[in-house]
Amino acid sequence: MHPAATSRGRLVATAALVLTTALLTVPGTAAAEAQPITCDDTVTGQADGYPGPRASDTYDNLFDTSWHVPGLATHIPQGTATWSNWDGEDDLILVAGYDAAGKTPSVINGIDARTGENVGHAKIEYSHVGGIAVFERQGWAYVSGPQERTVRKYSLAALKEAITSTEEGLLRPEGADQTVHGSSFLTSHGPSDTLWAGQFLDDTRSHMASYTVGDDGELEQRPGVWEVPRKTQGLVVTEDLFIYSTSHGRNNRSNIYVVRRGEGSSQLDTARLGCFRAPSMSEGLTVYGDDVYVAFESGADYYSQAPDKPDNVITELHEAPLALLDRIAPP
Repeated sequence: MHPAATSRGRLVATAALVLTTALLTVPGTAAAEAQPITCDDTVTGQADGYPGPRASDTYDNLFDTSWHVPGLATHIPQGTATWSNWDGEDDLILVAGYDAAGKTPSVINGIDARTGENVGHAKIEYSHVGGIAVFERQGWAYVSGPQERTVRKYSLAALKEAITSTEEGLLRPEGADQTVHGSSFLTSHGPSDTLWAGQFLDDTRSHMASYTVGDDGELEQRPGVWEVPRKTQGLVVTEDLFIYSTSHGRNNRSNIYVVRRGEGSSQLDTARLGCFRAPSMSEGLTVYGDDVYVAFESGADYYSQAPDKPDNVITELHEAPLALLDRIAPP
């Protein structure tokens, strides 16, 4: 389905979000220990938007099926990013993927953001590629490195050449790997010079930090760290919001957290936030235009062809209007 297609649940979503926001407000007082956060999992009726059990009414009223993810026969989707005007005219959604066996290079797939066409891919040295972030002004892309808490930078000019080339050479990083607070997930903040990077932890909340991106691609950490939910796999940062995709396990549903930026947002127990259930195995998030896109690793053959298939096998990106997601977080 084209992202511009009429959404099946927009009118329902407007009413549902008012109730969801009221239910999901987190108390504004700090706690000595992290308090559990309730994520809306209300399901009523049936839907056919994706295979397997429904996640929640909130998710299904917000998200629609979008473009098919390339390379699922060989690679598992992880980080996502947006690259505007990549060839002087068109925009890309990038989806990074890795080989579960670790025997072949990782890839960065390019999807035309307007048409869904697979425009090509770049092969890079193997890593889990949990995060990817693009900085158009400076001319760099950052990808999670092979070692924990490391990132590698790639020239956008070289990345463009690799994506459009018919040859299968390996795109090499520029300079040495750089150390960050965590590299499980990465994102850029729009046209600014800020890289956000954080660490996935399964059994406890983790943190993320932000970095200034120099013209030479060197990173300098900004003051402060921000608490992130357990099992964070993807992140979007806007002027007003932190949006987190969290998941772990093929038979566990994911969660989408929407956190209002500002006072108290560095700690989840004091943040103004909402949370709702999503289909299993959600991964990277990115923004294109007025919509947020989420990728799922469940669609990869490595999972979808296994005897113990994921609860939800999803081979496409899903997209939702940013304006409606904004209503999830209390003002």
